[in-house]
Amino acid sequence: MKSDKVNIFWFRRDLRLDDNVGLFHALSSDSDNNYPVIPIFIFDKTILENLDDKNDARVQFIHHTISNMKSELQDLGSDLYTYHGDTTEVMKELLSKYDVQGVYANEDYEPAAIKRDQSISKLLEDNNSSLKLYKDQYIFAKNDVLKNDKTPYTVYTPYKNKWLSLVTPMDIASLNCKKHYDSFHKIPKREIISLEDMGFCEDPENTPLKKSIKRAYITSYHLNRDIPHLDATSKLGIHLRFGTISVRKCAQIGTKLNATWLSEIIWREFFMQILFHFPHAGVKAFKAKYEKINWRNNKSDFKKWCDGETGYAMVDAGMRELNQTGHMHNRVRMVTASFLIKHLLIDWRWGEKYFAKKLLDFDLASNNGNWQWAAGTGCDSAPYFRIFNPYTQQKKFDPDFEYIKKWVPEYGTDEYPEEMVEHKMAYRRAIDVYKSSLAESL
Repeated sequence: MKSDKVNIFWFRRDLRLDDNVGLFHALSSDSDNNYPVIPIFIFDKTILENLDDKNDARVQFIHHTISNMKSELQDLGSDLYTYHGDTTEVMKELLSKYDVQGVYANEDYEPAAIKRDQSISKLLEDNNSSLKLYKDQYIFAKNDVLKNDKTPYTVYTPYKNKWLSLVTPMDIASLNCKKHYDSFHKIPKREIISLEDMGFCEDPENTPLKKSIKRAYITSYHLNRDIPHLDATSKLGIHLRFGTISVRKCAQIGTKLNATWLSEIIWREFFMQILFHFPHAGVKAFKAKYEKINWRNNKSDFKKWCDGETGYAMVDAGMRELNQTGHMHNRVRMVTASFLIKHLLIDWRWGEKYFAKKLLDFDLASNNGNWQWAAGTGCDSAPYFRIFNPYTQQKKFDPDFEYIKKWVPEYGTDEYPEEMVEHKMAYRRAIDVYKSSLAESL
């Protein structure tokens, strides 16, 4: 016998109890749908089984966040039920136990997520229920920002200008979920599934990342954001990725304090809508002719790049920062990406995959968009003949070697490797390969 009628709120990339659009609608449903809300989170086996590192800091971050949310809900007499398994099978289990009137969630625009949600929606409809999706990860999504002819933008600057012309205080206003907390179902407490039971381990060095927004960082962002040795960026990427902070809160702050910082939020939205409208970009070059590039794809060279042993100090510092912390300064991300693609002529997808494995703030749309920008293959990318010079980048952004010496302490000694490739030769080679490969594609 099923229990009373309930609604379910399904947490995904929105791990917070306040200023959460889908949760707000679930808790404040009108009288015809005013059923108690059971919150759930699914540790999706399909995703977790593809992670090689069982000491994955991102999984631990999610687990820690979910544990805190459970405690808060338990204090309210409710709970957050966690599951580890196939999403469809979990939904079938919930449908068998509860008279589910509706499942509320926030939209996810990645191709695999869209396919998953279509499948779950069909399952719910077959069981006299429904999947109700809301916009929460972004200020504007899908078809909100289009050209006058209703086609998607493929160049950032006009997209940004349209975005800024459309945004209103209502679009970035916070939602007060707390006033509806009484709608959480009073359900028995359950223990959270352990990391060990999911095949992962707990590493005490992977401490939870704070999500405080320091006003001084934001106000001076445009002045200091390109200086890698300074602790001058917000490091909110992981919090936006998993929704532990609201994008509306970030947009409010950017609007008040710093237009350059706000523009980074708009870049994030630009890359999302590119992936949504052009899903082929997730696996192929946005510009089809760039599929013909004659990559060298030398595995030994790739390993040196991954390990930070290229002999180019700015590149090596960035890769070592990434390997040790799961973070890399944005300026240095561009330098390391350009080096892999242009100096070593290694397919940008190799680098994209490595960043996806290592970055705490990995986001498919942004990671893909930025790698294709560096490769010249993307929608609004650097021309293929624009190649970052590691020497001039160091002189301009780390003139006193402060960043380099932090991550490459042996720099300047006999222990530091020689440059694996000569810059001028690599520059000319990249130009020639791109030019000839593009000519063949015509």
